Amino acid sequence: MTAVLDRRAAANTEAARRMCAAAPVLVDVQPAGAVVPAMTPATILTSGPPLPWAGYVGGQRHAIMSAAVYEGLAAGPADADAALTAGRIRLGGTHDHGCVGSVAGVYTASMPVFVVEDANTGRRGYCNLYEGESRYRLNYGRYDADVAAGLDFLRDRLGPVLAEATARLGGVPLTPLIGRALRMGDELHSRNTAATTLFAKAITPALLDMAAEGELAAAQSAFGFLAANDYTFLRLSMAAAKVAADAARNVPFSSVVTAMSISCTEFGIRVSGLGDAWFRGPLPDLDCRLFDGYTEADIEWMGGESHITETTGLGGFAQAAAFALQQYQGGSPAAMVAMNERMYEITVAEHPEYRIPYLGFRGTPVGIDVFRVLATGIQPVIDGGLAGRGGGQIGAGILRAPLPCFDSAATAWTERYG
Repeated sequence: MTAVLDRRAAANTEAARRMCAAAPVLVDVQPAGAVVPAMTPATILTSGPPLPWAGYVGGQRHAIMSAAVYEGLAAGPADADAALTAGRIRLGGTHDHGCVGSVAGVYTASMPVFVVEDANTGRRGYCNLYEGESRYRLNYGRYDADVAAGLDFLRDRLGPVLAEATARLGGVPLTPLIGRALRMGDELHSRNTAATTLFAKAITPALLDMAAEGELAAAQSAFGFLAANDYTFLRLSMAAAKVAADAARNVPFSSVVTAMSISCTEFGIRVSGLGDAWFRGPLPDLDCRLFDGYTEADIEWMGGESHITETTGLGGFAQAAAFALQQYQGGSPAAMVAMNERMYEITVAEHPEYRIPYLGFRGTPVGIDVFRVLATGIQPVIDGGLAGRGGGQIGAGILRAPLPCFDSAATAWTERYG
């Protein structure tokens, strides 16, 4: 027994080392169909441990059907439903294609994605672009002419400009931006104000060159979008976290979590030493702050994977860096510090680059260990936005990953490694 535990401890140390050693760099922005593995013109990707089409309900189901309409794969929701039922439209899980999705997380072939590459290994991760500041977005289960126009802007205008700017710069390293943003008040999930500002600053020289060479309107529109949308960088932090988390996959004997994901009906985790299996459980526990006019009865789960950031030591695992979040999702500085400090009890390492000034520049807790979660009863905390019935964002709060997922994973680990 001692030998097995020693091997698990060593494997967890290695998984966390790989996670922290990843060097994510934005290398391109391209349509998903051009770069995402196994993406076809008739493929739609969505968040969460994969379900059969009949298993998707509510806003997530509506977002998937609306994505089919937007992509021209169906004439309307009923036609999309029939095509998905018959398999003429292929539905896939984002994680199985190297992607992560915010809320419903839908991807179609024409949608632009950030292409983030680990400079050390060449491993890539992908995330689609933030739709804009409106509460009513496709990833929140809403689709109308305004949403379609916003998606067109990302595809036809913003995506190509960011691709050209990235190419001119030879890539944008993300770890230094993330580390500095933590020191400026972000936690890189529910707060990305500093990170988006730093990203805009990083690509400004390329935008200025483009403007000087006759692309003034394109450069202005891209900069204007970044200036107006503080959450733009969230999709980059998600792709960076996906690359880092995937670096820790498939370490034999490791019980470190490499993915946490939500669908409209359940929560799931993946574990390094247990391959691609999903360990599923109920939806998260929730403490929230709702926008005016809404109650908890208005909340609807539509999926979500932005907590890949928590998986790698950001978001709720860096709350003590982002006290301004209390205005958005409730809480207090004292509560945020206490919550952050508890996360050290369920992780196996501290990130060498992601540091929290309030905690004396201590590295963020990284490498969630299934067995530490169960031994302490401490649930991993997640910062996140909340969707409402009928679509749209209606609030934000703290999600707590459900313990049954970890219990199932621990059982599977014990059966495999004894």
